[in-house]
Amino acid sequence: MRSTVATFVEDFLAEGPDVVAAHIADRAGASGVSIAAAYHASRDVFPHDPHHRVRYSEPGTVLFHPTGHRYAGLRIQPRVAAVSADRDTFREACAASRERGLDVTGWTVFLHTDRDRELADLAPENAFGDRYLTDVCPSRSDVRAYALALAEDVAATGVSVVDAESLHYAPFDHGGHHERSFVPLGETARFLLALCFCSACLARAADAGVDGAAVRAAVRSSLDAWLGGAPEPALDRDEIGELAGGQLAGYLASRTACVSALVEEVAAAVRAQGATLRFCDLSGALKGYASGAPSGSAAAATSWTLGVDLPAIAATGTLVGALGYTADAERLRLDLAGYTHLLGGRQFGLTLRPMLPDAPDAANLRAKVAAAREFPVAEVSFYHYGLARLEALDWIRESLAPSVHGEDAASSGSGPASRE
Repeated sequence: MRSTVATFVEDFLAEGPDVVAAHIADRAGASGVSIAAAYHASRDVFPHDPHHRVRYSEPGTVLFHPTGHRYAGLRIQPRVAAVSADRDTFREACAASRERGLDVTGWTVFLHTDRDRELADLAPENAFGDRYLTDVCPSRSDVRAYALALAEDVAATGVSVVDAESLHYAPFDHGGHHERSFVPLGETARFLLALCFCSACLARAADAGVDGAAVRAAVRSSLDAWLGGAPEPALDRDEIGELAGGQLAGYLASRTACVSALVEEVAAAVRAQGATLRFCDLSGALKGYASGAPSGSAAAATSWTLGVDLPAIAATGTLVGALGYTADAERLRLDLAGYTHLLGGRQFGLTLRPMLPDAPDAANLRAKVAAAREFPVAEVSFYHYGLARLEALDWIRESLAPSVHGEDAASSGSGPASRE
């Protein structure tokens, strides 16, 4: 089972490339490293950075030196981060990692651009005409052209894998700093608020024989009622699809077709450069990112809300990546069973957090890696080197040891959980 540890180039700069690579290869015992090649805005606490404890990620930047001709004439141009302006810090980190025998993944955030009003005309537009400035819409031809160029460019740096994050429609949450809502918003309202009705999405729907204007009016009417205090129904795909006389179901299908086609094109561009594509399914983060305590249905069952058809994506030869953001090994088994069923037994990847709120100790992480071995999990990625304490590297090494897996399985007494 392939194993990687996620990093930022700033981690390599702060601690030294050789130090970080040695920590991941020797102390964590991982076989690979995932280095952010394009990233969004963030403010994070770094417990073992020798210079800073709090750092900001520069919004919507690439961390490598892009190849200019790939973006010639494109509406969206890559913005190089300040830390990489004078030197290609991404390629330096990759080189140091390879010297330690680590396989390198280029972690790439695609459509969560955090470019604010610079790309407002390409941003998702909700049913009321409001734009979400942290993202760009995958229906837009300018956006798709940029995604293809970026994917090809990252793959051309020599990475083995391009890990695609945010290559789909954006959720409602995580749309800006200081988000507030003083009226209750359930899953259904959040989902409908996230639906994009930009001209490109409406045109795609029309091509599929869907009356997008009727869908938009029905969504607006439903949201107005719920925002005004009417009871909001639970989110159910079939029931919500009945809005606008069943037209919403067709609208959702056009979104899914859009994302599937984009992923297929990106996968082909990556393969042409000798790398493979890993698609990050954000469903696990939607459920458990903040708390580590997801509830309800298995994570994979909610991927449709992002316009994601996991079987269609897997059929392109792309490795689907699940986010196992939970503190409970049994909940993880439920989620992994969901992916196994939905993907028809195809292999998939898994990301675990060796830190709170998911892992309070080494035993917890061992139990979850042991659970992953019960399923067709091809690789486990650990998020994140700079954000976790250094002791997390020891937990990773312990969890990856085959003998530890055997001991955990033997001591559990109950064997694998039911996979209904």
